[in-house]
Amino acid sequence: MRAKVRILGVKTGGFTIFINPKDAQEWKIHPNDLIRIESGKKSIYGSAAISDFVEAGEIGLSKDILESHQFSEGETVALSPAGTPESVRYIKKKMKGEKLRKVEIETIVKDIVDRKLRNTEISAFVTALEINGLDMDEIAALTIAMAETGDMLDIDRKPIMDVHSIGGVPGNKTNVIVVPIVAAAGLTIPKTSSRAITSAAGTADVVEVLTNVTLGLDEIKRIVEKIGACLVWGGALNLAPADDLTIHVERRLSLDPRGLMLASIMSKKYAIGSQYVLIDIPTGKGVKVETMEEARSLAKDFIELGKRLGQYVEVAITYGGQPIGHTIGPALEAKEALQTLMTGKGPGSLVEKAIGLAGILLEMGGVAAKGMGRKVAREILESGKAYQKMREIIEEQGGNPDIKPEDIPIGDKTYTIHAQSNGYVTAIDNKAITAIAREAGAPEDKGAGIMLHVKVGEKVKEGDPLFTIHAESEGKLDKAIILARRLEPIRIEGMVLQVVGNL
Repeated sequence: MRAKVRILGVKTGGFTIFINPKDAQEWKIHPNDLIRIESGKKSIYGSAAISDFVEAGEIGLSKDILESHQFSEGETVALSPAGTPESVRYIKKKMKGEKLRKVEIETIVKDIVDRKLRNTEISAFVTALEINGLDMDEIAALTIAMAETGDMLDIDRKPIMDVHSIGGVPGNKTNVIVVPIVAAAGLTIPKTSSRAITSAAGTADVVEVLTNVTLGLDEIKRIVEKIGACLVWGGALNLAPADDLTIHVERRLSLDPRGLMLASIMSKKYAIGSQYVLIDIPTGKGVKVETMEEARSLAKDFIELGKRLGQYVEVAITYGGQPIGHTIGPALEAKEALQTLMTGKGPGSLVEKAIGLAGILLEMGGVAAKGMGRKVAREILESGKAYQKMREIIEEQGGNPDIKPEDIPIGDKTYTIHAQSNGYVTAIDNKAITAIAREAGAPEDKGAGIMLHVKVGEKVKEGDPLFTIHAESEGKLDKAIILARRLEPIRIEGMVLQVVGNL
């Protein structure tokens, strides 16, 4: 079967091949069948969509395909039904709770990347992992397969350090300070970060306020070998591409299987050649990991997986009970992080966490004696060396190194929530704060977010400001105000919590 390519400007969220109903009937192709297209030595797979979008004798290619593969308008290609991939049998095996062999996992991952598996089949795989889990042999095989089906980065500066937070805490701009501290000490730290999925700002969203974060592998290699560090968006790279496709499904199903999370994080570290990895597990109410017991169990898994990958892993279990620093949202967080780097001083929660994590990395990399890492990290921050390194990172990635905190525009539509009574701040709800910041427009609207005026433990009087919502539009501000009044994210209580009388 041969047909002419028609390029369609539609995004479908997958590799979709549009076929005219007459052709589909003649070729015995049904909706969502797996189709193989061949052009010269190139062959790709996609799902069939039967539609009048295209004429008989044509096939339409979705924008998603054209972002990964080159086809010309009117080009003649061969197409054929592809049948059910072998990997579907292995997915069914995991659905029954059986252990997968290394070769079976490799086949599943390769078929995900080659688009032989459609979203329904990937969903079945993710659900099977959520229900039946993976043992450490399977997780290690999955991690390596995810890394090796994508690009690998080879940097000629060793040792290579890395740090990753599993997330969940609003305002976590910590790595914007950790990376320049570690690089200023002479270590190599190529940091790839994600954009926000459910948070109000990922590290990449924050850094993008200061400089370009969408760089190719060759450019990253050049920058890191020159200055020892980068802060870039991992999504622009072909690192562990299966991860992006499974995340898309996980998000829709609201699932995050533990084995897949471990493989997702560590496959990217493996792909960029990290030798020493520090994992930050924030723990507390309202974050991904709520108890110390769960945090310790997860930490053991990261360390064991690292051993199997030839990486030295340490884990920091950190306090995650309230937002870090006073800002939530890309521009507000960039402003706070830059101010902290410039002055060497900042909110206690931000500075103490940053120098704590940086100190562990300095000790792991051998540039600080055991027990002295925190002190060395603080000296690098307070001396201005970390700020100078951040200027280099900003400049090498295409930004203005002279940018000042006051140059960063933040949302000018604002509303401040005030305390309704006297008392002490006893809790700040992480999930509620994130929800309000997102309602205000973060992270898409860079200037949207929240400025906190109080933290847990502080005394407040009636009428004191608790937090200010920033938005770029009145409509989004109004929605965020309504949500803030409904959720009441900051709890204020007196010292007497309850009076119990005679029974």
